[in-house]
Amino acid sequence: MKLLLTAINAKYIHSNLAVYSLKASAGEYVDNVEIAEFTINNQADYILKEIYKRKPDVLLFSCYIWNLSMIEEVMREFHKICPTVPIWLGGPEVSFEVEAFLQQHPEVTGVMMGEGEETFRELCKIYVNHNAKDGNTSLKKADLENTKGISFVYIENETRQIQVNEWRNILNMSTLPFAYEKTADFSNRIIYYESSRGCPFSCSYCLSSVDKQLRFRNLDLVKEELQFFIDQKVPKIKFVDRTFNCHHEHAMEIWRYIHEHDNGVTNFHFEVSADLLNEEELNLMSQMRPGLIQLEIGVQSTNEVTIKEIKRTMKLERLKEIVEKVKSFGNIHQHLDLIAGLPYEDYETFRKSFNEIYALQPNQLQMGFLKVLKGSYMFEHAKEYEILYHDMPPYEVLSTKWLSYEDVLKMKRIEEMLEVYYNSGQFEITMKVLGTHFDSAFDMFQKLGDFYEEKGYFGMSHSRIRRCEILMEFLAQEWPMDETHGDWQDCIRQALVFDLYYRENCKSRPAWAVPYEQLKPYVRHYCKNGKMSHVEMFSYDFLGENYTCSEEPKFVLFSYEKRDPLTHQAKVQYVKPDEDMIIGGADEPAVIEWQQKEQKKS
Repeated sequence: MKLLLTAINAKYIHSNLAVYSLKASAGEYVDNVEIAEFTINNQADYILKEIYKRKPDVLLFSCYIWNLSMIEEVMREFHKICPTVPIWLGGPEVSFEVEAFLQQHPEVTGVMMGEGEETFRELCKIYVNHNAKDGNTSLKKADLENTKGISFVYIENETRQIQVNEWRNILNMSTLPFAYEKTADFSNRIIYYESSRGCPFSCSYCLSSVDKQLRFRNLDLVKEELQFFIDQKVPKIKFVDRTFNCHHEHAMEIWRYIHEHDNGVTNFHFEVSADLLNEEELNLMSQMRPGLIQLEIGVQSTNEVTIKEIKRTMKLERLKEIVEKVKSFGNIHQHLDLIAGLPYEDYETFRKSFNEIYALQPNQLQMGFLKVLKGSYMFEHAKEYEILYHDMPPYEVLSTKWLSYEDVLKMKRIEEMLEVYYNSGQFEITMKVLGTHFDSAFDMFQKLGDFYEEKGYFGMSHSRIRRCEILMEFLAQEWPMDETHGDWQDCIRQALVFDLYYRENCKSRPAWAVPYEQLKPYVRHYCKNGKMSHVEMFSYDFLGENYTCSEEPKFVLFSYEKRDPLTHQAKVQYVKPDEDMIIGGADEPAVIEWQQKEQKKS
């Protein structure tokens, strides 16, 4: 008897906490449970083939907004070739509106609603015992009607019926077994971990607000499990706690533990409410190894009316203050989030929100779009807000009372430009320089997105150098070459060269860079470790704040053996060649160290 827990993840590096937790909770039936993980980048036919090869007696899927469409396709085809195999689904995407879902999907046997650990163990017991007794997996209503936390289909008088059972009581987090004790190698993957469930807040767009009963896992257990990850030198642990720092003592104990037991490798990701961070927590953070933790901070909007309407608790000025303070430590990656399409947020107010948060210069700024999730307050009030959204997952906003579809399309272009030119980290210096010549960051990305649209560049795969070339095309159109703009365009071209070598030693040298022959003497002198370093010549001080042209060329040494742990950029320093070295000589040229704080920290 085999129950196959199937996960279709967003990326290969991701793992699926749900299926590992379910298997760990199967108790005496654990040997009857297998896990199969795929990604949404796999072809549906490939997933279908691999599932079929596993020969499951019961097939189960873990469902989220990013994978439901793929799951629907796979399970329809699987049901055609294996019509007697029961198919069960679980996860937040199918836990609500279950009756309608089962009516729309006749191939599905049932749905596990809400927390699934105890429910899954019960299903294992029912199927294993039934199979041992009758040699099949065909269940009757009587077999399932007393199992809490499920909805299922049964046949009565040759008619398909649906029963929605009572939801299961919330679970005690400390009674759940450790999900990863018996796992395969996770050395190249992200591990998802939870030390709490529920959320104290009531944000109207979020399903976490449905579960108001906040529960925490025993800290001794948490420490023991974190030590397992530390000993295994897992590269990244992502806490899925909805607001990790909502309980000060709990958060401090965990942060203190990972600080004291740091292995120099493992990174921990937390979703926090920045305005709740206190001085004790900040003081501890300031002492951590660069890259030990990273923080994801949900801002969503800076429009006070919007914040109030979505029932969000946030002190904006305090949040800004904390973000700036954490940034000053130079050791913590910060990821800030905005959501477009919220109530009372029009194009101009979102523009203001974007510019306010962009000005904080987080390591990443995620610009997402409202998703109208089943079971959420936003779903229930969509008509009131005149929200139109996609019928298919991820149920993303099309328009609202305040935002037209045309506005949404313009903002989509901004989002893509933000990802390519800012969040990628591949154009760090160029974006800083370019930003000084636009009224606002929002306007800059908007105009760049409009240019991509005009030229038909969206939907194409572009190399980094091609992205640079497109940016130069955009600048030539925006500011034609003349006495006013000539120097500045040259500055941008050089900034692009800086960024190319900032990330990696380019295999293909850009055509607009200084001819390599001019650099050969400096490369031979400084780059004794081959491709792990590079010297480049510039006319501008890109490591300072003033991007004016200098009379003397500036030589920058890029070292790739030691990178910034937050940005993964090369270590850089100015070098000042002697005249002797230029004509063929000096062993120890003078070195001018970059004094910027971030570089000193790294």
